[in-house]
Amino acid sequence: MSGKLSEVEGRIGTVRQLNSVISAMRGIAAARSREARARLDGVRAYASAVGTAIGTALSLASDRGPPSSGGDRRDARLLIALCGQQGFAGSFNDRVLDKVAGHLGSSPVETLLVGDRGAMVAAERGLVVSLVAPMVLHTEEVPSLANRITETLYQRLESAHATCVTMVHAIPGPSGSIEIVERALLPFDFARFHVPATRISPIVTLPPEQLLDRLAEEYVYAELCAAVMLSYAAENEARMQAMIAARSNVERKLNELIGSYRTLRQEEITAEIVELSAGTISSANSDQRERPKVEA
Repeated sequence: MSGKLSEVEGRIGTVRQLNSVISAMRGIAAARSREARARLDGVRAYASAVGTAIGTALSLASDRGPPSSGGDRRDARLLIALCGQQGFAGSFNDRVLDKVAGHLGSSPVETLLVGDRGAMVAAERGLVVSLVAPMVLHTEEVPSLANRITETLYQRLESAHATCVTMVHAIPGPSGSIEIVERALLPFDFARFHVPATRISPIVTLPPEQLLDRLAEEYVYAELCAAVMLSYAAENEARMQAMIAARSNVERKLNELIGSYRTLRQEEITAEIVELSAGTISSANSDQRERPKVEA
């Protein structure tokens, strides 16, 4: 009985340590998600400033269509998928790749995948992807990653590997939920920007067409920064929800072990009482048999 009791006691200690680790992981994920959400305002303000500049530059140019890098291109698309870098995020990567799979098979698609853990899941599914870079682990790494993705997609466009670029990523929703969205990055839609009605022309040092190309690239970069930040926040939201579920399972197991420990302890105490009682009765009977008779 003592062996079983010590074994259960050891398992209780292990489960409690696991519960502490899960709580720490949940806290880290929550802090990272909050940090990413807080930095989104700055990214959006930057995108808004670039968008305003595009609208102003459009007033200097003639009718502007989608930017062209010249040359004939194949009827192919470039798909950017933002997945997770680390595990313990539930079905986060599967949901992103489900959305990616919906684009495959219709027309030639080259998939650029971000996130090592997502690449592992894609390999298990048999999806052919090109791994651009690991997903960020901290918000400070977002601008660098967005810059690398921007350079890669424009290299693909200039080398006639694609005609358009679509991005698939997750965004955090209310109550810890996440949503998978897709956004068309290129060809660049200039029609969505407001052209201000002003009589004063801005001072520029570049031809309007070249200026618009530069601003369009900058706006795509801003969109990528926002998407990476949102995906990073959503990944940590998913991890936080996974840790909440894991903690519930661990607490249930801990309660079961504590119940087993109490039962075994009670059985051990009962056995000790029975053994003690049996020894006392045996000793009393022995004394009674050995006691000499007194003659009157």
